[in-house]
Amino acid sequence: MDNHTADHRKLEQNTARQIIWTSTHAFQGWTCSQCDWNYPIPTFLNDPDARTAYDRLAAAKFRDHKCAEHSTRQGSPDDADSFTPRIRKLVTQGFKPKDAVELFLQEVALEYRNQPKVLAQAKSDAEDFLRRVRAGLI
Repeated sequence: MDNHTADHRKLEQNTARQIIWTSTHAFQGWTCSQCDWNYPIPTFLNDPDARTAYDRLAAAKFRDHKCAEHSTRQGSPDDADSFTPRIRKLVTQGFKPKDAVELFLQEVALEYRNQPKVLAQAKSDAEDFLRRVRAGLI
């Protein structure tokens, strides 16, 4: 029975965590919801097929990592600068992903109308979000 409890605890720990796409001004890549494990995207990875391969590799690395070997996730001040959580929040509120992206881009266009770099980053993050949704990664 002791073995069963330990196996159940391990199963809970493995299923409770999720791989999360994180995109901030300082970091872009996959992270763990439970710890500080991360898998940054290479700087010049632009080809969609290469990004899909990167996503598969990141998912495998995520499955293999042990949260106990990484510090606990604290939350970062950069999380406020990330665009992906804003899109994800719209989806959880009931919007279809494509509609959520359109609404998000309209909001960003109003908020950052005089900042073309931020607008370009938002558009890039939105396109990448839709690509990941179509690929079934999020």
